[in-house]
Amino acid sequence: MKFPVLNIDGSKSETMEVSDKIVKLKVNHKLIKFVIDWQLNHAKPRVAKTKQRNQIRGSTVKIVAQKGSGGARHASRKAPIFIGGGVAHGPKGSVYKIKKINKKVRKLAFAQTLSKKNSDKKLYILADVKKEVKKTKEFNKFLLSNNLKNALIISDKGSLKNINKSARNIKNVKLINEIGANIYDLLKYKNVLITSTSVKNIQERILNEKN
Repeated sequence: MKFPVLNIDGSKSETMEVSDKIVKLKVNHKLIKFVIDWQLNHAKPRVAKTKQRNQIRGSTVKIVAQKGSGGARHASRKAPIFIGGGVAHGPKGSVYKIKKINKKVRKLAFAQTLSKKNSDKKLYILADVKKEVKKTKEFNKFLLSNNLKNALIISDKGSLKNINKSARNIKNVKLINEIGANIYDLLKYKNVLITSTSVKNIQERILNEKN
């Protein structure tokens, strides 16, 4: 599929061909949600941790006789029913419910998310920025003229360096490196801009079976 390439200076640019295997896929919303859940699961480490009864330090002496006390049988003060004992089914720290997911599934979900943005007509290609854009006003003017409020910009290393200062302070605009492109940010922002070099690199990464 061919996309028009936008220029920051407003000049006309040529079109760019993008594989249909990235922007024309059928969207599986359950798959995308599955990958987002995985991503959010890894976004913040779980630090809450409680001790199980086998991790409590203390005497292992039987606290009451098995028979004759008139009460229930108890073997240890470490049981969850006693104060100072272990906690049953409590959080287990950083190893608690860590989800795992296949790399091919992540790539497929990422491509389907780009396809959804394309079907919604919210996916754009930005020409590589060769010169530094020093003024925020200049970059903001480009966004407003193309009706690109609330935008995620996925940039290659060279363009990122040239537009970082002018784009980072604009409200509802996020600028990330192509390596950090992820489904959560793609869906969080209304419009998605990807630089020409980043499109080629992302396309190669998704379609290459070895990666």
